[in-house]
Amino acid sequence: MAARKWSIAGQLFALQALVVTLLVGAGAVGAALLARADAREAARAEVLAVAETVARSPEVAAALRSPDPATTLQPYAESVRTATGTNFVVVMTPDRIRYSHPDPTQIGQPFIGEIGPALAGHPYTEVNTGTLGESVRAVVPVRDPDGTVTGLVSVGITTESINRKLLGRAPVLLAVTVVVLVLAGLSSWLLSRRLRRQTHGLGPAQMTRMYEYYDAVLHSVGEGLLVVDADGRIALVNDEGRRLLGLDPDAPLVDRPVTGLDLPPALVELVGAGRPAHDELILTRERSLVANQRPTELGGRVRGTVLTLRDHTELRALSSELDSVRGLTEALRSQAHEAANRLHTVLTLVELGRTDEAVRLATEELDLAQRLTDEVVGAIAEPALAALLLGKSAQAAERGVELTVDPDSRLHVGALPATDLLTVVGNLVDNALEAVAAAAPPRRVRVRVTETDGEVLVEVGDSGPGLPPEQVADAFRRGWSTKRPGRGLGLALVGQVVARHGGRYEVDSAAEGGSVFRIRLPIGART
Repeated sequence: MAARKWSIAGQLFALQALVVTLLVGAGAVGAALLARADAREAARAEVLAVAETVARSPEVAAALRSPDPATTLQPYAESVRTATGTNFVVVMTPDRIRYSHPDPTQIGQPFIGEIGPALAGHPYTEVNTGTLGESVRAVVPVRDPDGTVTGLVSVGITTESINRKLLGRAPVLLAVTVVVLVLAGLSSWLLSRRLRRQTHGLGPAQMTRMYEYYDAVLHSVGEGLLVVDADGRIALVNDEGRRLLGLDPDAPLVDRPVTGLDLPPALVELVGAGRPAHDELILTRERSLVANQRPTELGGRVRGTVLTLRDHTELRALSSELDSVRGLTEALRSQAHEAANRLHTVLTLVELGRTDEAVRLATEELDLAQRLTDEVVGAIAEPALAALLLGKSAQAAERGVELTVDPDSRLHVGALPATDLLTVVGNLVDNALEAVAAAAPPRRVRVRVTETDGEVLVEVGDSGPGLPPEQVADAFRRGWSTKRPGRGLGLALVGQVVARHGGRYEVDSAAEGGSVFRIRLPIGART
């Protein structure tokens, strides 16, 4: 629980408060030291100016030549000291004997401090400790008209006085420091508050653990995950999502717009719309994906969408095969029923003594079935495709449609994957059977499968109403149908196989009416 309270925002606020306090404190100390240094420099300039003024005074020069200099110089020095605010003004002989001093008992006593430079005729300043304590002082020579040093003047300000002046400025410095600390603290608090909202009050250990867990889950989950922000840019995509969408596993995708990637148009439309979706089929170049999308909201605002993808490619293929088997089963059931009727007819004819008619009826049906089987099996060596065509022939006969396999059909085993062949031929035949179902008799469907020039040609023609040229491209898009929107899937799966093999398709009008679908798939060119 303690780790929960000591969040990243709290730690940052504490760190900022400490750093700001140290910086402001260091600044205040630095300002105080600079002020002290400035005060001392100002004191040096002040005492030097006062000392030079006193040393040039005619009264001082005259008093030094009188029999009793102290009588004149003491009151004069005190008046100057009081007027200038300095702590002492001392006039002395070249051999240090004082003529004036704030403490009258020190008159006649030797001056404490360095006077050598002044005796040499050079004014100077120093910091020294005398009878009044440490002070900043200046010593200036008093000269006769001929340049002879007849005395010395020392003016000083004690360090205590300088410090008292600095203390008088302390409230201003303290007020400025407090204001800076308050402003810095307020800024740090606002920043930590914003960070707390963004991190939801989590601590470093919690965020590290959350990142590790989330990263492990996102990279190990069996579904593709694509998170898109409100601007249509990718915020996250996991490994499975990259694999299912055919994206480069090492390419940087975060912050890239979805429209700038090579994704299926249906997926781009779904993400761009941001609408909820449940088990919506998305066809890519290689796969059949089931997509689920849900908008994400935070604080009542839509922040983006979360899209999950599941691979249903094999399931779709199995479903297609199952549909074919189910159709074949229904056709065989119908044929069995029809065969039973014919058998009863033959038996009845025999009982009636009309054996010739019975033999002719039985041999005609047997010859027709055997001839169709021989045509298909002889032309199509691929057993799965041959079985499919026989089954579709039975379905067509049940619907009253004449399905024929072109005598020129030739296909060897292994020319193309059997599942792809079943997808293409099965869906094209189903599409043709539906097209001719509502057409006027005769209803015909013709199938031709052959190998030519290194490719497999699948050609399915029908006598239905035909497909307008402007609708050809739409026919191979998922959800398009001549019956109702959202129903068509068969031709979209055919288009997926064509794209996967790098093939092409053509749709022409048949001579007897209807349409002819031609699918060309290169042999051994699957990518």
